[in-house]
Amino acid sequence: MKVAILGVTGYTGQILLRLLADHPFVDTILPASSSKGGTALADLDPGLSDQIFSKTELCGGKILKPEEVKPFKPDVLFSPLPHLASAENCRPFLGSSVIIDLSADLRLSDREQFLKAYGEEPPCPDLLPKAVYGLSEIYKREIARADLIANPGCYPTATLIPLIPLLKRGYLQGKVVVNALSGISGAGKKAVENLLFCERTENAGAYSPGKSHRHVTEIESQMNRFSSNINLLFTPHLIPVKRGMVVTTQVSLKKGIQGKDIYAAFQEDYKDSPFVKVHEKSIPQIKDVWGSNRCDLGYRAEGEELLLFSVIDNLVKGASGQAVQNMNIRFGLSETAGLRTFGEL
Repeated sequence: MKVAILGVTGYTGQILLRLLADHPFVDTILPASSSKGGTALADLDPGLSDQIFSKTELCGGKILKPEEVKPFKPDVLFSPLPHLASAENCRPFLGSSVIIDLSADLRLSDREQFLKAYGEEPPCPDLLPKAVYGLSEIYKREIARADLIANPGCYPTATLIPLIPLLKRGYLQGKVVVNALSGISGAGKKAVENLLFCERTENAGAYSPGKSHRHVTEIESQMNRFSSNINLLFTPHLIPVKRGMVVTTQVSLKKGIQGKDIYAAFQEDYKDSPFVKVHEKSIPQIKDVWGSNRCDLGYRAEGEELLLFSVIDNLVKGASGQAVQNMNIRFGLSETAGLRTFGEL
C-alpha cells in the first residue's frame, strides 16, 4: 500500500511515520509538509530508523510539498494538519484516495454544530455529511465502506468508549460529569507560554471547563446518537506528563442496574475489540497503555452512582494509532496490523 501524510512535522505526523514504518502492508510512505518541503527526513527527525527510509525511496527520502503528493496517487491520505486547514487540503484527493482526516474539520456533521464549537464556519461544509466518524470500535461497519473518515479527538475517544455501551442500553440517567486529564502533547507542537516546561512541570490545573471546550460539542453529538436525555458537564485538565490521558466519569444509574450489568455490557460490545481491555477489579492507569493503541476501562458501582475510568495514549489511540486502525478496517486488514496491543514499562 502507498500512503501519504500531510503535516508530517507535528507530533501526530511523527507518530504516524513510526507506526507506518512498522506496518506490514505499507510499502511506500509519502511525507509532506508545507513548511518543510524539500527537507530530508533524516535531518528533520534523527530518531527515525533505516526502515522508514526504505519506504520513502519514491520521494528520495525527502519531505514533499502538499501539492506534490497527488501525482503519486496514494491509496490512503492521512491529514494531521491543524483544524480549519486540513479538509481543504484533503479535497483534491476525493475520489482517488481514502482520506483519513485527523483534524476536527469533518467530525461534526452539522454546520451549526461546527460554528458553535469553533466559532468559525466549517472550511468544507459540503463534506460534513459525507464523512464517517472514525470511532473504530463503535462504527466499524461504516468505516469499512467509507472513503472519507473523520478521526475522533483524544478526549472524545477516551470519554465515549466507556459511555456508549451504557447509553445505548438505557442504563444511565441525569448528568454525565467528566473530569479528563491530558498530557501536554495534546496541545500540539506550537510554542505557547503556558505549555513551556517551567509552566507545566510540577503543575496541574483545569482549563476551558464546561461548554467552552471545543470537544464538548463533539462528545455531545455522539452521545445524542444513543440517548437524548443525558446532559454533559466536562472539565479538562493539563497534567505534567508528556503523553497519556485519564478520564473519570460520574453518572447515575437507572434503578435496578448493577455493576454486573456494566461489566456484561462492556464484554458484549467489546469482545471482538483487540484494543479495549476491561479491568473488572483494578483501576487502569496511563502506564498500562503508554505507547499502545489500547483504551483500558474500569468501573465502580456504588448504589445508583457509577464511576467510569478510561485511559489512552493521546498520541496513539487518541490520534495516529486510531487513524491506522481505521485504515486497517477500511482495507480489510488485521485490525492490529502495525499497532501495539500492550503498553511500555
